[in-house]
Amino acid sequence: MDHFHNNDLEYVVNDPFEDDFFSEDEPQRNDDSDDAMNSDFEDDFVSSKPKTDTSALEARNGKDIQGIPWERLNFTRDKYRETRLKQYKNYENLSRPRFELHKECLEVEKGKTFYDFEFNTRLVKSTIVHFQVETSSLYTHLCLNDFISLPELVRGMEFKIDQLYVRFLKDAYFVHALLRNLLWATSKNDVYLMQNYSVMHWSSLLWRGKEVLNVAKPVAPTRQRPGLLSQSLSRVQISTMAVKENLMVAGGFQGELICKCLDQPGVAFCSKITTGENAITNAVDVYRNHNGSMRIMAANNDAQVRVFDAETFASLNCFSFDWSVNNTSVSPDGKLLAVLGDSAECLIADANSGKVTGSLKGHLDYSFSSAWHPDGLILATGNQDTTCRLWDVRNLSQSLAVLKGNMGAIRALKFTSDGKFLAMAEPADFVHVFDTQSDYLKCQEIDLFGEIAGISFSPDTEALFVGVADRTYGSLLEFNRRHYNFYLDSIF
Repeated sequence: MDHFHNNDLEYVVNDPFEDDFFSEDEPQRNDDSDDAMNSDFEDDFVSSKPKTDTSALEARNGKDIQGIPWERLNFTRDKYRETRLKQYKNYENLSRPRFELHKECLEVEKGKTFYDFEFNTRLVKSTIVHFQVETSSLYTHLCLNDFISLPELVRGMEFKIDQLYVRFLKDAYFVHALLRNLLWATSKNDVYLMQNYSVMHWSSLLWRGKEVLNVAKPVAPTRQRPGLLSQSLSRVQISTMAVKENLMVAGGFQGELICKCLDQPGVAFCSKITTGENAITNAVDVYRNHNGSMRIMAANNDAQVRVFDAETFASLNCFSFDWSVNNTSVSPDGKLLAVLGDSAECLIADANSGKVTGSLKGHLDYSFSSAWHPDGLILATGNQDTTCRLWDVRNLSQSLAVLKGNMGAIRALKFTSDGKFLAMAEPADFVHVFDTQSDYLKCQEIDLFGEIAGISFSPDTEALFVGVADRTYGSLLEFNRRHYNFYLDSIF
């Protein structure tokens, strides 16, 4: 159960997708029979690693990659998967007809393996912040005086609090967080992720986690310049983050922006960049503009997109739109800007001026994620309608293809740096990896249990990391790219 506090009132939220049947103290199997060992290294590794973690060897020997002890439960993994697929209710902001949507989607060949499972660790755990849900004084008054329960009072209603979608159905209410960019890989051995109020660095080489930034404590900027609107912050609830080119940027639920140089102590810049009621920072990015200068972009719920210099942190520009902006991404050449948000329409704008130059029409609901193919010609957009659409920026009249998820909105999209694969994450349970060279017709489906906090390919494309947020089985999963060594390649 998740707990949400409103002053002195604590609401207990029944989550139908929480793994209540898993015990916090479940012992883990260690399938390390001698005949299964492929090398002395694997033998040493399995004997020295924590029992809560899972290696590729153990997975090959039958252990669940997340360490879930299915053999001791009263139902099978397949049965639980079937139940979750039936019970999951995808939130809809716009009630548009969707019965013909499947006709547009590609018929994809699933069952491929492009990235092999390598390791799962619970030494670091991806988390999604427990949000502070505020209700009106009337709700609070009625609940505190036992006149009526909050779910009974608003049963059947749906409303939006910042970027939290709250639905009241039966005797429980469910909270959906839109923002899932809370994990970044800067190499195949270095991953940054959110764990409660800490930004953690995980070394897959050393199997060790280290705290990089703690935002529960007061955070003060180390750089002070005339005209720089930097200010101290405290107990920031991080909503989104990006780590590129030795710079970590994080956004908060109250409009905060925090910038830290990874090779320097302290925080270089931090401030509230907006103080409006809809202040949440939905997305941040670090990119290079058309002249090669490094920039920081922040998209907020106040319908503003702000641009900062990545060296001085000076504010350079602010673009306004007609709806809350959930996601932005800049094309590889730094010239085009994709803008997505609380609209079924996505926009293409000039990245320097913010002037809208085109629109993308086809999605049926609000959009949350986007990614550019490295060639700069293809843009992928993810939507609440459970689809990802692919667009050719040379012809925006209609999408090139539509990729379908299994049960929820498309919350994260990532291309490999060589453009050969596209990863697509749903809010929970599924990550899809598409082979772009097959025109997206071949797909690997990564099937797990838990909310997905983020996905990231390593820059060299060799690793794919998935952050799973779950009270018991929250973890970081690593998958390594499969290489096919054909016979002729081995002839010298």
